[in-house]
Amino acid sequence: MVSIQEAFNIIRNQDPQLKTEFRNLDDCLGFNLAEAVKAPFDMPSFDNSAMDGYALCGNYSEYTVTGEVAAGDIDQVRLKDGEAVRIFTGARVPAETTAVIMQEKVKRENDRIVIEGEIRPGQCIRRQGEEFKKGDPVFEEGFSINPAAIGLLGSLGIARVRVFKQPVVHLIATGNELIEPGTPKKAGHIYESNSHALSAACEQFGFSCASRVQIEDDLEKIRSGIAEALKTCDVLILSGGISVGDYDYVKQALEENGVQEQFYKVFQKPGKPLYFGRRENSFVFALPGNPASSLSCFYMYVLPFLQLSSGSNNAGLPKIQIPALRDIENKGDRPCFLKARIKNNSVEISGGQSSSMIRSMALSNALAYIDAGTLIKKGEAVTCYLIS
Repeated sequence: MVSIQEAFNIIRNQDPQLKTEFRNLDDCLGFNLAEAVKAPFDMPSFDNSAMDGYALCGNYSEYTVTGEVAAGDIDQVRLKDGEAVRIFTGARVPAETTAVIMQEKVKRENDRIVIEGEIRPGQCIRRQGEEFKKGDPVFEEGFSINPAAIGLLGSLGIARVRVFKQPVVHLIATGNELIEPGTPKKAGHIYESNSHALSAACEQFGFSCASRVQIEDDLEKIRSGIAEALKTCDVLILSGGISVGDYDYVKQALEENGVQEQFYKVFQKPGKPLYFGRRENSFVFALPGNPASSLSCFYMYVLPFLQLSSGSNNAGLPKIQIPALRDIENKGDRPCFLKARIKNNSVEISGGQSSSMIRSMALSNALAYIDAGTLIKKGEAVTCYLIS
């Protein structure tokens, strides 16, 4: 058995084989850059107007309007002292421009304008290279591409980027009692939910499951299912069958498939019977079968590894310190990850902490870490991991 920190360190110190590919700009959301991006030119690439108004030469109360500059015009307009041109947002400002004044602060009569506001040199002008100079770093390797990043890459003229491939994930749920939702239920049956929840949790963080299967508590079938999954997957997630019951065959089946144990059992609650192993460049997480335990272990251990396997600079769930709404006590001898709800800048432990209870997880947005034998008083800081 290992401690929580030891389990974190073992996962973090793995060396998954990272693969890369080029993806089009419209198809790279959520992927992580496989190489740093530098600005190919100054950004903005020319001085341009920050708004609709008039480009002014000199500092006067009145100007003569000599023309117009629209966004996209490539002809270079020249200004003389005391002259102005009508200009629009994003249009290139003439080289002689002192300032741009917004149209709301101008009164125009024919080709004359009267300024009704203050003129400050350089106002309302986006200067060339203001955001980036050519060669400046834009994004580092491992940066997770978000919508704003796609917009910025597009504005830099970049149509394709080199990213790390997402790991191929397979899911296996084990249990004789399990049946698929939507099928008739008999006495002793339980609707299989863990693989659905785990698949959704993967998708929540930008990953997808290539396959999701259910296998009976039969050693040969589990061994065969694992062998088949390991042929193509980077990460195999199993749910159930990893404890010490008479029908818990997963650990034996993994060993017989050549999977090398990295750790088995973590000193925590819930989720003590957690297994992590690897065979060459394929990695295996065997999670407890209880729904809340299974999801908690995914969030705390599987997710950081999926991020590591996709070249991400992130490392697990966001972690914050937040005041307790009321006293929280862990009387047990193991550290706990408790389902919790953060609201109005405080955290409250959810009702229904049993590892089999999934509703309280559905109503929670955090896991609160409480050390063994600890009493946290109302208002004291609690370490919370944000799950939504």
